[in-house]
Amino acid sequence: MKKSLLAFVFSPFLIYAQEVPKLTDEMAAKLLEKPLHCISQEYPNKTAHIINNAGEVTLTPKDLHPSFYGCFDWHSSVHGHWMLVRLLKTKPNLANAKEIEKILDHSLSKENLKAEADYFTKYQLTTTFERTYGWAWLLKLDEELTTWNHPKAKIWHENIKPLTDQILKSWKVYLPKQTYPNRTGVHPNTAFGLAFAIDWAVANHDKEFENQLKEKAKYFYGKDEKTPAYLEPDGSDFFSPSLEIADLMRRVLPQKEFVLWLNSFYEKRSLENIEKIPVVSDLSDYQTVHLVGLSFSKAWCMKGISKALPEGHPLKKDFKKTADVFLANGLPLLFQGNYGGDHWLASFAVYSLED
Repeated sequence: MKKSLLAFVFSPFLIYAQEVPKLTDEMAAKLLEKPLHCISQEYPNKTAHIINNAGEVTLTPKDLHPSFYGCFDWHSSVHGHWMLVRLLKTKPNLANAKEIEKILDHSLSKENLKAEADYFTKYQLTTTFERTYGWAWLLKLDEELTTWNHPKAKIWHENIKPLTDQILKSWKVYLPKQTYPNRTGVHPNTAFGLAFAIDWAVANHDKEFENQLKEKAKYFYGKDEKTPAYLEPDGSDFFSPSLEIADLMRRVLPQKEFVLWLNSFYEKRSLENIEKIPVVSDLSDYQTVHLVGLSFSKAWCMKGISKALPEGHPLKKDFKKTADVFLANGLPLLFQGNYGGDHWLASFAVYSLED
């Protein structure tokens, strides 16, 4: 007998014992409630806009960002929109597909996205806005549209092009100047941004940008050994710094080179530590709830690394199995928190549930 969604969501021990978390239509519908609720919710809002003069004090999030003003902050709105596109693309039988299309028609309209692109030149001190976390999610959204042969997707892809072009221009200026990587477990994590940018470059056949990104990745991380992952995580991490690097390098190195690199990258105590479930002491705390996202990002990294490894490598099966444990841990917590997690965690869950 098929288990109910509530049994799936609120009985994690049942999941461990009997089933691997899957992105079923039922689960997709449940997760969709999160972005559908917050994409048009302007407040509370954590704008990253730098106020340059008194005339800008009264600007609202929607004034600044007519497409991506909801979901508490710009980047969460962007990856919330990515999630809508992804599920509309991969789950064609969604009951609320027309509602999702209507939302996307508004957010991804030509006028709104032109204003989003203009933001980067209209105001002073915008060169660091959402660098590179928000940039990466914007490219992931564009990649989803690029690879979807659907009339609506083609329109939205054309509409988003001025913003995508602006992000690419900014990234291509910044990349040669970035001397050091950010090895953090939160937004500025460099490895995460490079990984998503490589995915975009591959999908869009931008070989020059792809090569530049891969060369920078090798420069930053190619000689890394004995990474101190036994010190992870920090108290508000939603990324594992070490796993993000490994997930990047499996995109960059040929398989044999990647295996040699990975074998030198992790020691036993670091591997044992990164496979531990994060302890989330307070789901209502907007920073502590980041640790729920850590389970999801660990899962997607471990899945990607596992696929890249050859048969017989000890981490191939281990990482795949552990990824499922992280998913089973994170999903129940996602449905028990407040807006601190609701505005962003569902898209992390969807990405981690992908095969």
